[in-house]
Amino acid sequence: MFTGLELTPKRVVYLKCIVGKGDVVKTSELAATLGVDPSTVTKTLQELEEMGLIVREPYHGVILTPYGKEYGEFLLRRHRILGLILSHYGLSDEEACQEASRMECCVSREAIDKMCRAMGHPTVGICGKITHGPLCMGED
Repeated sequence: MFTGLELTPKRVVYLKCIVGKGDVVKTSELAATLGVDPSTVTKTLQELEEMGLIVREPYHGVILTPYGKEYGEFLLRRHRILGLILSHYGLSDEEACQEASRMECCVSREAIDKMCRAMGHPTVGICGKITHGPLCMGED
């Protein structure tokens, strides 16, 4: 179980990127997408691996652990819920997405689950499809 507050903003960006890219993601691909040096990517991937979110396969890339997949899907949902809320208060889709990225690391899983329930579990946000887990749906 996680609160959604365990990761630094940098780690959130990396994990969301890995989730968005799919199965196996190469270090060079992450470096190019994020616009950073491969050595920076390697260091952050090591941190994510130590947290049990990914497994690094030398010369192949990284894959998400089941925990990493669950956490990453939550990160996407949190971003999309926050973006959708902000877009309802006068921000353009682009502005809402940018502001959601700035604030998302400060919003807990519990708060997002409550907001999502209050919104009737939307299925599409401004940045893409919104998925829902058992906790969001009020199941144990």
